[in-house]
Amino acid sequence: MAANINPFFSLVSLFFFLALFSPCLATTRKLAALVQEQPLVLKYHRGPLLKGNVTVNLVWYGKFSPTQRSIIVDFLNSLSSGKVTASPPSVSSWWQTTGKYKGGLSKVVVGKQVLYDKYSLGKALKNSQLTALASKPGYGAGGKVVNVVLTSADVAVDGFCMSRCGSHGSGRVKKSRFAYAWVGNSVSQCPGYCAWPFHQPMYGPQTPPLVAPNGDVGVDGMVINLATVLAGTVTNPFNNGYFQGPAEAPLEAVSACTGIFGKGAYPGYPGDVLVDKTTGASYNAVGVNGRKYLLPAMWDPQTSSCKTLV
Repeated sequence: MAANINPFFSLVSLFFFLALFSPCLATTRKLAALVQEQPLVLKYHRGPLLKGNVTVNLVWYGKFSPTQRSIIVDFLNSLSSGKVTASPPSVSSWWQTTGKYKGGLSKVVVGKQVLYDKYSLGKALKNSQLTALASKPGYGAGGKVVNVVLTSADVAVDGFCMSRCGSHGSGRVKKSRFAYAWVGNSVSQCPGYCAWPFHQPMYGPQTPPLVAPNGDVGVDGMVINLATVLAGTVTNPFNNGYFQGPAEAPLEAVSACTGIFGKGAYPGYPGDVLVDKTTGASYNAVGVNGRKYLLPAMWDPQTSSCKTLV
C-alpha cells in the first residue's frame, strides 16, 4: 500500500497550529508546549530497508523543460556526491541521516530516464496508472531499485492537492519486488499546499513566501516532496520498516518532521534558513553544480528528534 505524503502538517504540528492561533492564547501555548514535549519515535517493524547502491529511475510524465529536469536530476546526484561540507551544509550531509537507520547508508545512483511528453494516458491519472507507469518493462526492478514517476503541472492525479503531494509504495515485475514513488508539480493546482514555503500557505497566517532557490516554485516544491518520499522509501520501502502510526497512513523519516526547514520553525514558519545575498533565494543545502535547495528536516533515530541542516 502506498504511503501518502502531505508535507504541510503532521498531526502534532496541526494541533500546535490550532493551539497557537486560537483566542485563548495563554492556555493553548501551555498545551502546545505539552504536545512538543511528547517524544517522537519511529518504530522499526523489522522489515527490509533499501541500503547500499540504490538505482533511482525517473519517469517524466507530461511537459518538463530541460532546466526543470536538470534541477531534479542534480538534486538526486547530490544525495551521494560524497561532498559533505560544514558551511554551507550539503545535500549529501542531509541524506547521510538515512544511514543512521538500521543497515547503513543508501547510495543513490540515477538510472534510466523515460519521457512521456505526449500524455499517452491523458492528463488525469488514477493510482493504478501511476503504478503501471512505474512498473513498465525496461525500467528495472529488484530490491534496490526505486522507480519515480514525476507528473507535470498540467496533470491531475487522484488525491493530488486534496490529501497528498506525493506518495510511495511497492510493486512487482515478474518475481522481482521494487519500490516506486510519485511526486507532482503543484504550481498551477495547489502551490499553497504542496509548494509551501515558496508560496503563501493555503491555510493559516499569510506570511510572505520564500524565494525559490532555483527560481521555479513548482519544481523547487517538487524537490521538497521528492526528498520526503525518497527518504520514506529507503527507510520504509515495503510498509514494514521505520514509521509511526498506522501502516496505511504512516509518519516516516521526513513526514514526521513536516514543515520544519530550520531552527525555530513552527507551523506557518519554516524556520531560520540561509538566504542568497544576490538572488534573495532561501536554501539550507548546496548540491552539485552549485545548486541550492531547501530540504525538510529528517528524524534522527540516534537523538529521536527532527534534524535540520541550519
